[in-house]
Amino acid sequence: MSTAGHGEQGRAALPVLIVGAIGVVFGDIGTSPLYALKECFAPGHGAPLNPENLLGILSLIFWSVLVVVSVKYVSFIMRADNKGEGGILALLALVLRLTADRPRLSFVLATLGVFGATLFYGDAVITPAISVLSAVEGLEVITPVLMPYVVPTTLVLLIALFVIQRYGTARVGGMFGPITLVWFVTLGVLGASSVVQNPEVLVAINPAYALGFVFGEPGLAFLAMGAVVLAVTGTEALYADMGHFGRRPIRIAWFGLVWPCLLSNYFGQGALLLRDPASVKNPFYLLAPDWFLVPLVGLATAATVIASQATISGAFSLTRQAIQLGYLPRMRILHTSAREIGQIYVPLINWLLLAGVVFLVLEFRSSSGLAAAYGIAVTGAMMVDSILVAVVMLLAWRWATPLVALLVGGFLVIDLAFLGANAMKIATGGWLPLLIAGALFTLLTTWRRGRQILAERQRADAIGRDDFINIMSDGIPRVFGTAIFMTGARSIIPGAMLHNLKHNKVLHDRIVFLTVETQDVPNVPDSDRIDVKDLGKGFHRVLVRYGFMQQPDVPAALELCARHGLEFEMMECTFFVGRESVIPSAAAGMALWREHIFAWLMRNAGSATDFFRIPANRVVEVGTQLEI
Repeated sequence: MSTAGHGEQGRAALPVLIVGAIGVVFGDIGTSPLYALKECFAPGHGAPLNPENLLGILSLIFWSVLVVVSVKYVSFIMRADNKGEGGILALLALVLRLTADRPRLSFVLATLGVFGATLFYGDAVITPAISVLSAVEGLEVITPVLMPYVVPTTLVLLIALFVIQRYGTARVGGMFGPITLVWFVTLGVLGASSVVQNPEVLVAINPAYALGFVFGEPGLAFLAMGAVVLAVTGTEALYADMGHFGRRPIRIAWFGLVWPCLLSNYFGQGALLLRDPASVKNPFYLLAPDWFLVPLVGLATAATVIASQATISGAFSLTRQAIQLGYLPRMRILHTSAREIGQIYVPLINWLLLAGVVFLVLEFRSSSGLAAAYGIAVTGAMMVDSILVAVVMLLAWRWATPLVALLVGGFLVIDLAFLGANAMKIATGGWLPLLIAGALFTLLTTWRRGRQILAERQRADAIGRDDFINIMSDGIPRVFGTAIFMTGARSIIPGAMLHNLKHNKVLHDRIVFLTVETQDVPNVPDSDRIDVKDLGKGFHRVLVRYGFMQQPDVPAALELCARHGLEFEMMECTFFVGRESVIPSAAAGMALWREHIFAWLMRNAGSATDFFRIPANRVVEVGTQLEI
């Protein structure tokens, strides 16, 4: 998000931001009532349905939502913002800045944070599948005749959702808030109308019922936690979307509408099960009167599509952050809105997510089947958030160690309970998000380490920049124009320039060494974007800074150089971009299999021309081979 976007946020009316937050931030957690309580009593892995177990599980849901969402995320973690931005990579960047003088600790936390980020991708595959499938399963409640159409209808909706991603969400984004607002009001009304018939269900607010269930039936309670966690899925979105809406609108929306409506619906489903245990097959839809079933299925489908859209957009944003922070190779990123920089589309990620989602729907074929795969990614990411925020509490907020230990220790107990319960489901589907996260973690860490090794190899064979300018540049013929050499190293001569000099034996009248750096902050304002240094003899160094939420635009950045007395006529500029070909070897570096992965990533990395928005007709690519 740009700084302009933040300015717009500051000028936007609070009610507009609240409605927008309801549509985008709470879509995932807002669709959890479709399946969460039902899965707590699912045959095979759920608890037997009786009044004692029901009240105990309802109490667990109430207190889990209270502690995890209201206390942990809304009250504490949302305070750990990185220049206004949230999300696990933004938090990681903040933590790495705080631990820069402790390299070992920084490395451990970086590894942990990256793994937490990869867990999000597993969540991003499962959320659209389970959300839309659970909504469409309402067709079975209308009439069993429609049961064969549940999976095909789900697939059609999901494929359509991913196909339209390339058009962006700017046009439909304005509808998200009102539709989701109606959805939450509907949740609240359906739940309240059921609670009125059996108000005794409200005794589950007493934590004694949760504790009684945990200590009275520890085995059942442990298994039930694997389903209870479904009530808090989507919590990360509160934090990740903080930069767009701000803390205050999200908090007002949560405490003023979302939380009360969610609790009303969960307790309403509980009241229904008290008077009609047979409703356990789908307590959400059976809350509704017969005349409202068809509209409710339509509304639920719209709500789950919105929840899925928010997750998909989050995956695009996370990918961009990972690229900017050096954990992924360049990819094609398309901006789908001229006004909102956050509206982006990453084709590769989109089609990979679609392939994963289609596989899940065809493999598991029901929301109950998918529930076994859901949860472990969410709980893993929650635990990582707890650890990283503890570092912020200690080093940034300067809180006392005993206070941090007490608070974060409490969070971790709950996180570990959820994680342990979901670990029991690894064999029945929980392996999938772990497999996705493990594969992505390998790719991300391999790319980052490979780039570090490549930079070390280049520096070892390089010529010092200042030595070349002062000693070696004299006597070399000059030709008209400006040569701009893209380089990641500030103090050495880029390989592209040496190759150009070797083959053409000339230098341009004006030579610019251009370095694009990504800062560990979300946004860098235009006033701090450019640093220009005159190196003498027609050589200049230009440093361009971006935040990890911003997309580089080299021509636009070069226009800012005029403030520093360096002006560019684009038709007189030639950009020289190096493109390395990596040769894996047995030399010290990475394991050979990782070097092959790195070489494959290098071959398939996106074009620097496209990524930096350089005019294609002004670019000369210079290839080099490097052994690692």
